[in-house]
Amino acid sequence: MEHSQSADAESGTGTDTRAGLVLAGRYRLGETIGRGGMGKVWRAHDEVLHRTVAVKELTAGRFVAEADRLVLHARTQKEARAAARITHPGVVTVHDVLEHDDRPWIVMQYVDGPSLADATKEAGTITPHEAARIGLHVLGALRAAHAAGVLHRDVKPGNVLLARDGQVLLTDFGIAAIEGDSTITRTGELVGSIDYLAPERVRGGDPGPASDLWSLGVTLYTAVQGGSPFRRSSPISTMQAVVTEEPPYPEKAGPLAPVIAALLRKDPEHRPRADEAGRMLLDAMEGRAPAEAQSFVPTQRVAQEELASVTTELPAPAHPAPTPSPLPPPAGYPAPPDAGKGRGRWRTAVLAAVLAGVVAGGAVFAAMNDSGGGSPGRDATRDTTSPAATKTAGGGIPAGWHRVEDPAGFSLLVPDGWKRQTDGDSIDYTPDNGRHRIRVSVDETPDFENPYMHALDLQKTVSTRLPKYEKVTLHQNTYRDQVRSCRWEFTWTERKNFPGPRHAIDQLYFADDGTEYAVYMSSPEESWGTTREQFDIVLQHWRAPGG
Repeated sequence: MEHSQSADAESGTGTDTRAGLVLAGRYRLGETIGRGGMGKVWRAHDEVLHRTVAVKELTAGRFVAEADRLVLHARTQKEARAAARITHPGVVTVHDVLEHDDRPWIVMQYVDGPSLADATKEAGTITPHEAARIGLHVLGALRAAHAAGVLHRDVKPGNVLLARDGQVLLTDFGIAAIEGDSTITRTGELVGSIDYLAPERVRGGDPGPASDLWSLGVTLYTAVQGGSPFRRSSPISTMQAVVTEEPPYPEKAGPLAPVIAALLRKDPEHRPRADEAGRMLLDAMEGRAPAEAQSFVPTQRVAQEELASVTTELPAPAHPAPTPSPLPPPAGYPAPPDAGKGRGRWRTAVLAAVLAGVVAGGAVFAAMNDSGGGSPGRDATRDTTSPAATKTAGGGIPAGWHRVEDPAGFSLLVPDGWKRQTDGDSIDYTPDNGRHRIRVSVDETPDFENPYMHALDLQKTVSTRLPKYEKVTLHQNTYRDQVRSCRWEFTWTERKNFPGPRHAIDQLYFADDGTEYAVYMSSPEESWGTTREQFDIVLQHWRAPGG
């Protein structure tokens, strides 16, 4: 992908029948250059000023209740106001806001280049020198935003754009908090990508400039290491990691490592100010060890006390999520708290309360951007790591499972004894001719704008053909960083092949190239508990072609 103009549009390219449409008498839409669960971004031509612009279309409002649609539209207006208050070359400029088809569109500066997320995905990792340079530019944009009374609140690699001329720009102030504005976010709702949220935000506290600096620290860690340090198998376990766990040492960060450590202090009062962080990043960019960062690097005792000050022991969950073991840090890098004390425990009563509020709200916009596929609603209330997933047979493969490289190009784990079968365009793995099955469907040219719309259409047919069909859940979610995803779970009573009550679950998502994948499992209701745990393992280890 050549361009990622928005956090809501980190992936996906393609064309649309509305190409050529002229908005407000001047902005002629070209091709789509990105899309996501919240909206679509177009390359467009400003026929008055004869320049290329990016136009962000809000599409999510078409699929939600009226009250939620109004909130979404208000957020879009707020995004425009937030960006317009900031004058800085490192912030994507908003040129115009207009109404078309009963929803707002934002006309923005066009940036010719990928996002940091795309660049990291393509290269694997970013060098410490380049990451420090990018960090300096983002920090400059944040300082300008903070000076204007604006908090970004969603700093992450997908919102950092890398122009081909070397310029670095920060975009998508869609959930920004503007000083003096009444909040649009509803009570109990958590916004932002959760593995980039600062601990104080996860615990329900008010964010400040230090919260954006924490997110910058996670962004830099992800860039140099190729992955987020806090991402786990479910939103709940990710939040737990943010609040209670120290990240593994970033062994690829070089002189940037102590800067990242300083930015990732759990207590916002212990993080460096923006000017201090700027000096540290400059040292790292020029290859010097940032001596100033050492004063922010906690000892093991201080790190433990800092964690203890923000946590309260609660009963352990039934199946705690696995966490990476930190590498031994060099001298001067914070040693993680003793892993043997309370590992796997819920440590924040406040965290539990925040989660309860998020789930109760059922908001379309709640921040469930987690690789485990969690989202507001049923799946957000449970840790999807199964007991079997914690008992590995080597190489991270659970005991009793093995990896299959399918001829169709994808790869997945299946239980021992399950064999491949085909049924039309679908590929099944089953131990008993379909009574229990994993089914994978691949559509390189999907007919729907997103998997949620596809699932809604499928449900119309399924609900009339399957006896006693009942929907358990059907909602948009985020899976493998893809916001164009949805989870569908339902039950019915089978009368033909395997008579009796049955249960099924389906994860659909669009890959970066626009291919739609559906990973589905079904079984008799009586064995659903085991099947549901197996489904979590399949999703956790699924690899699309080239993944």
